Amino acid sequence: MTVVTGQDTAKTRRTLTAGGKTVAYYSIPAAEAAGLGNFSKLPASLKVVLENMLRFEDGGFTVSVEDIKAFAEWGANGGKNPREIAYRPARVLMQDFTGVPAVVDLAAMRDGIKALGGDAQKINPLNPVDLVIDHSVMIDEFGNPRAFQKNVDLEYERNIERYQFLKWGQNAFQNFRVVPPGTGICHQVNLEYLAQTIWTDTDQNGEEVAYPDTLVGTDSHTTMVNGLAVLGWGVGGIEAEAAMLGQPVSMLIPEVVGFKLTGKMMEGTTATDLVLKVVQMLRKHGVVNKFVEFYGEGLDHLPLADRATIANMAPEYGATCGFFPIDGETLRYLRNTGRDEARIALVEAYAKENGMWRGADYEPVYTSHLHLDMGEIVPAISGPKRPQDYVALTNSAAGFYKVVADYRGIDVDNGAQAMSGEGGGVVAAPVDARKTAPVEGKDYTIRDGSVVIAAITSCTNTSNPYVMIGAGLVARKARALGLTRKPWVKTSLAPGSQVVGEYLAAANLQDDLDALGFNLVGYGCTTCIGNSGPLGDPAISKAINDNDLVATAVLSGNRNFEGRISPDVRANYLASPPLVVAYAIAGDMNIDLTKDPIGQTPEGKDVYLKDIWPTSKEVSDLVEATVTREAFLSKYADVFKGDEKWQAVETTDSETYDWPATSTYIQNPPYFKGMGKEKGAISNVVNAKILAILGDMITTDHISPAGSFKPTTPAGKYLTERQVAPKDFNSYGSRRGNHEIMMRGTFANIRIKNEMLDGVEGGYTKGPDGAQTSIFDASMEYQAAGTPLVIFGGIEYGAGSSRDWAAKGTNLLGVKAVIAESFERIHRSNLIGMGVIPFEFTGGMTRKDLNLKGDETVTIEGLEGDIKPLSTVPCTITYADGSVKTIEIKSRIDTAVEIEYLENGGVLHYVLRNLAKA
Repeated sequence: MTVVTGQDTAKTRRTLTAGGKTVAYYSIPAAEAAGLGNFSKLPASLKVVLENMLRFEDGGFTVSVEDIKAFAEWGANGGKNPREIAYRPARVLMQDFTGVPAVVDLAAMRDGIKALGGDAQKINPLNPVDLVIDHSVMIDEFGNPRAFQKNVDLEYERNIERYQFLKWGQNAFQNFRVVPPGTGICHQVNLEYLAQTIWTDTDQNGEEVAYPDTLVGTDSHTTMVNGLAVLGWGVGGIEAEAAMLGQPVSMLIPEVVGFKLTGKMMEGTTATDLVLKVVQMLRKHGVVNKFVEFYGEGLDHLPLADRATIANMAPEYGATCGFFPIDGETLRYLRNTGRDEARIALVEAYAKENGMWRGADYEPVYTSHLHLDMGEIVPAISGPKRPQDYVALTNSAAGFYKVVADYRGIDVDNGAQAMSGEGGGVVAAPVDARKTAPVEGKDYTIRDGSVVIAAITSCTNTSNPYVMIGAGLVARKARALGLTRKPWVKTSLAPGSQVVGEYLAAANLQDDLDALGFNLVGYGCTTCIGNSGPLGDPAISKAINDNDLVATAVLSGNRNFEGRISPDVRANYLASPPLVVAYAIAGDMNIDLTKDPIGQTPEGKDVYLKDIWPTSKEVSDLVEATVTREAFLSKYADVFKGDEKWQAVETTDSETYDWPATSTYIQNPPYFKGMGKEKGAISNVVNAKILAILGDMITTDHISPAGSFKPTTPAGKYLTERQVAPKDFNSYGSRRGNHEIMMRGTFANIRIKNEMLDGVEGGYTKGPDGAQTSIFDASMEYQAAGTPLVIFGGIEYGAGSSRDWAAKGTNLLGVKAVIAESFERIHRSNLIGMGVIPFEFTGGMTRKDLNLKGDETVTIEGLEGDIKPLSTVPCTITYADGSVKTIEIKSRIDTAVEIEYLENGGVLHYVLRNLAKA
């Protein structure tokens, strides 16, 4: 990559020497000396963005002196100045679920630019792109020594078409690298290896320039690397593709919430307990579209692995990112993970020279503040269906009982249920909402609350050696007492990098984990993204579904949305890896781990959680002894080479992709077919019908699920018609390179509820004839008739993953507008990027105030002509009885460039036309 910088750079360009090398850099103090404003009290996270402005000022990149001065005004205005700026991240990170469709789009753009008379080589990443294959391994085999190899073999068998395509992309595109399967999770590989904190590259004059390492990623948990003071966040694939092709990220200067941490963690608590509390606090505070920066003396006692855990879950608390400034701990981590000493010296020198170092006096201006004493943190879990549903471990059993009672429709507040007594009177009887069911062919029963999945999974926690060593020690102590997992629990261990496997083996803890069924199943996301595979025995699944049990999963992940983890599980709980092991032993969410026995020794003696919980010293001593610089250097030495299976994958070598007509994984998408050279105009939405009316916290998992699907679904029928057996369906996520599958899977989550229907779960709606049908089939009928569609939603619409298919699928179903109470950041941007306009209710109105039934007609005017960002426009609703109601809704077209995207039909169309013209 070449760093293209501003033409008028003398006033801010300086040099510094570190690690035996002199490099140029863009100086914030020099900008102050040049009279551009006072930036001394800006948060470090915002200084990273400011440096980006200085580096690209006056270089033909739509960055002006006024943009730079706006950062001084931000500080003077108490942390607010929502000016639109053009930000350019240094690189892009992808994983395969989101990366495959992104590469599909790039391949389609090569076809598209040739159709417009342009050069296919114009479609090439200008910035470095790393794609890590981590989302494809599924847990078919578990609890035995062959699990890892069996799952790897099945992964290649299922996904060979996708891997051939990615290898083609690696050869066809410049600046594009692929990290092969079985290496680790993209965020952990980024944290442990790819990220540099301070990046260096050559400018157009051949001079080396240092600047902050920044990125965007096609996964919402890209934010994890902010723990290493690398500014990054998740975007949809379409926005990432635009960034790859040189398009800046259009954004408003964000507000920055200062989160002060003081004190230190108490004995028996973990980083997971801390982050679950942080998520709860920040969701309550409200941080959507904001940066969160952590500071305070508490950071002196917070290892970088713990910081990464907190940064990872920024999407769960709703922020753009959760940033930790550079300090001594940053340098220690860089050194311990094998970074070059010259790089570490540069990081320190640069941070101190450019005002990005967190010293004892670090106290910048923030938009708002929160404070947490880490000494108040207690063991906790989160569930049953949202990360912010914080539950102290002492309340876990009682909280779960309330979950079951709510599901059964029983009021447990009065602790009794009305029953008929003798003589027709009414008496009160104790209520037990829980149901129990036998498991066919087994000598045990399961009930509401039986833990059927216990998974140590996800980059959030497996990147943290303190909780991973802690889990191993819990297993060791339990094994020594003769405890093991309950027979109905499917256990798994899927670390985020091979380094984890190295230090667990070095600590002799893997044998202990194996003894409890936590054998290695793969290096990837697995259960956290729904690749949990079938339960341990079909009879368990049958008992759950035949008796409508509220089965549970406990995982060390970051998301527990409805329908995400397993179709057999209704309640999902996030927990630390040591607690995952404990719940596998207990086997039941109804057990209070803080006071009930979790098992018995072979002699019948009760064992409590405190009996197997390690001390902080035990954990830290093992971490110190086994997590070594040498392990990181060894495991990342050939990170792009892959094993023999990856090296044996064959692919074509061509400028454009030869789309295989019969592939059910990779198809040429329709976005650019028939596209003209000139942009169009934004049109009013006239006489649209309602495709769905949805509730609060509709996540991108609801809109575009990643997991398995059945033969009876529209996607299943599509594959069956093409002679694909159900055992080879794989998952929605693995088939994101095929738009035919993905549009059939849009709004197809098994737990989604369309309020047009009465309590029905799944992807259903009313068709043009008023009868219940699948959302896909209804959409096809409406589109055939030329009828536009709209969606209504509640608060936090589009929360969760950065899933671009949640917007792509919405577009392909013919939806022109989504009207909701509020939107999560990434999905709002993705909708714009796909030509779908997001609108918000105004004046406190909600969908419920409109009494919608689904048979109304909706017209949105005021979009044609000279529409401005954030305009309020009229929306007219005509009811089935002929009555009419007009309301005001606010367009969430937030910036001027987004208007251009919509005029072009989407951001990729905008980029493609500009490249073709160039």
